[in-house]
Amino acid sequence: MTLPTLAIACLLIVTLGYGVRCWLSPFGNCRKCDGMGHHIKYDRKNRPKRAKECRRCKGYGIRIRIGRHLYNLTRHTYDAGTR
Repeated sequence: MTLPTLAIACLLIVTLGYGVRCWLSPFGNCRKCDGMGHHIKYDRKNRPKRAKECRRCKGYGIRIRIGRHLYNLTRHTYDAGTR
């Protein structure tokens, strides 16, 4: 197997794997709050307290994956174009 063929095969496997992951689990943890839905703040005695809710995920702790978002955009565009 030549090097370009091997590189194409690896890219194809990674792409299909990510597509399957977006299909099975369209949501992932929020990267800003680590899936908690809020930030953690510490008081003067260095004890953790719940702070404001996360602005990125609006307190849900999940976000839509990029691949699923792109799929949803193309699907809505296709549905709007065909009646």
